[in-house]
Amino acid sequence: MSGETRDAILLPAALERLAQVADVQPALLVTDFGADDPAQRAALRDTEALFTGWGCPPLDAAALTAMPRLRTVVHAAGSVKHHITQEVWDRGITVSTAATANALPVAEYTVAAILFANKHVLGSARVYRETRTRVNLLAEFPGIGNYRRTVGLVGASRIGRRVAELLRPFDLRVLVHDPYLDEESAQALGAELTPLDALVAQSDVVSIHAPELPQTRHLFDAGRLALMRDGATLVNTARGSLVDTDALVKELVSGRIDAVLDHTEPEVLPADSPLYDLPNVLLTPHIAGSQGGELHRLADAAVDELERYAHGLPFAHAVDPRTLHQQA
Repeated sequence: MSGETRDAILLPAALERLAQVADVQPALLVTDFGADDPAQRAALRDTEALFTGWGCPPLDAAALTAMPRLRTVVHAAGSVKHHITQEVWDRGITVSTAATANALPVAEYTVAAILFANKHVLGSARVYRETRTRVNLLAEFPGIGNYRRTVGLVGASRIGRRVAELLRPFDLRVLVHDPYLDEESAQALGAELTPLDALVAQSDVVSIHAPELPQTRHLFDAGRLALMRDGATLVNTARGSLVDTDALVKELVSGRIDAVLDHTEPEVLPADSPLYDLPNVLLTPHIAGSQGGELHRLADAAVDELERYAHGLPFAHAVDPRTLHQQA
């Protein structure tokens, strides 16, 4: 992992737990598997398990050749697509991820965004700030409130499923679209399986939780965005590439819909992007995922998995190469 990642997630308590599970060298940080470092090469020759995080270089054939005893990779972060190569699977190496742990804060952010969107927090705060007097909410926002509003979840990913679970206590109608989900599974989530365009057209809030894949690029193009109800809100905590930014800007500049965006394309928008200043947009700098103290949950989850491995138990959060193409 990168040095920044190590410093952020591996606090002394986590390192102490790690040392109780495995024979580790806390001072050894690998950022380049091909580095000309005799101590690193010797350590890698004996390595059975890799504890990885953000910034891990690809585990390609050359890297794996340097680790002939490697049997497992435990990733203290979400997606493994950046460093787990086909060579890893070909050698029968097992992989675990802390993606489930990382999904929790994203889901929490999303639920907050949904509830605030239906309460028209952005709009009512703007009107109150501008008028500085009592606001006639029913006149300004006749549809305000969460009771019996419709929320559409695009993708039954780890995050999408957690969002559905967290929405259960509220009096909301929840729709879900996912090409790999069936009716029974949707009902188990407390949601109605719905075709994507119908979901978009019926929802007061549309929340995106689909993976970034070639087939999901610009899933929300001009045509699909046009299906959204007037006054509806688009929430994107997935990837910016799932939304056509130019088409979204046009809709938002018109004021027809609102948006809560934690991801955009590009990830950092140009300084002159209207999305920074539009009153109907809440733009956040990729904060939905694990941050600050939430990072420690990732380390704990990864050490839990390594402990299972040490005791000969199966991973609780193993990565299945057969379904990896469906995930972020």
